[in-house]
Amino acid sequence: MEDKSCPFKIILGSSSIARRKILAEMGYEFTLMSADIDEKDIRKENPEDLVMALAEAKAEAILHRGPVGDYIKEADPTLLITSDQVVIYEGVVREKPANEKEAREFIQGYSGGHAATVGSVLVTNLKTGFRKGAWDRVEIYFHEIPDEIIEKLIEEGTVLHVAGGLIIEHPLIKPYVKQVVSLIISVNHMVGTTDSVMGLPKALTQKLIKEAL
Repeated sequence: MEDKSCPFKIILGSSSIARRKILAEMGYEFTLMSADIDEKDIRKENPEDLVMALAEAKAEAILHRGPVGDYIKEADPTLLITSDQVVIYEGVVREKPANEKEAREFIQGYSGGHAATVGSVLVTNLKTGFRKGAWDRVEIYFHEIPDEIIEKLIEEGTVLHVAGGLIIEHPLIKPYVKQVVSLIISVNHMVGTTDSVMGLPKALTQKLIKEAL
């Protein structure tokens, strides 16, 4: 873990356990705030625009709840980090499964096949108002996933609360992950990594933090 005793504060605008874990692994201390928005109200034609719009909406929801003026007055800047992720399967955007039946169908589809994640990170400097965001994409290939493993995942329940019901770091699913392929989308976007699939790409987050200061 790196020593990041930097003269700034971080607010992670997420209730995701995985995102908390990743940001802590990066060596940062932070406070938590949840946006509590209705993600279904925000629709976009392509997944890249969708995850960026959702990260923006989360940031705005958090800002509207708190006294922004207090952050402007403080000597050290406060950075708000928001993010979102969707899963793409056969060209269709998948968000959190609506129920156990849909989660089961999602995971059965990944068995012996592949899916992709598109994730966004948005960093807002609450002192200066500067805001910068970007997205990345990762392809995940799977071995055949036994039905009994799928049922255990459904019973355990975590898959019901993540985009596409996809948790490659879960001990039950990890042995069936064949390959994680990072893609370079363009010079303006980062290469996705395993932590991207978990919900918060470290390299992209670090890059945006530096740019926001």
